[in-house]
Amino acid sequence: MNLPWHLYVMAFVYFIAGLNHFRNPRLYLKIIPPYFPNPKLLNHISGLAEIFLGISLCIPVLSSYAAWGVIALLMAIFPTHLYMYFDEKARMGLPKWVLLLRMPLQLVLIFWAYQYT
Repeated sequence: MNLPWHLYVMAFVYFIAGLNHFRNPRLYLKIIPPYFPNPKLLNHISGLAEIFLGISLCIPVLSSYAAWGVIALLMAIFPTHLYMYFDEKARMGLPKWVLLLRMPLQLVLIFWAYQYT
């Protein structure tokens, strides 16, 4: 079974994003809401999940499961978007309108992943 090229694009995006959790952890630690315990561990788990899911999307027998995993991950990290919107220190200098636009973008990313379930 051949996988569509846009699935490889999505896989690459998640793989690179996952690597970035380890390359630049401070960026991610800043946006983890303080009510979550052990931000370093959560950063590592989400980074490893993105790497694993990115690779799994490219394996035909796993790609459907990986797409569901991407959907679950996107839902799990949604609180970071709310935290960034409401907490000035977590905004990274981004205007509120950009942060507001990121929230519906999550729905677009979920829909994109859903295409491969």
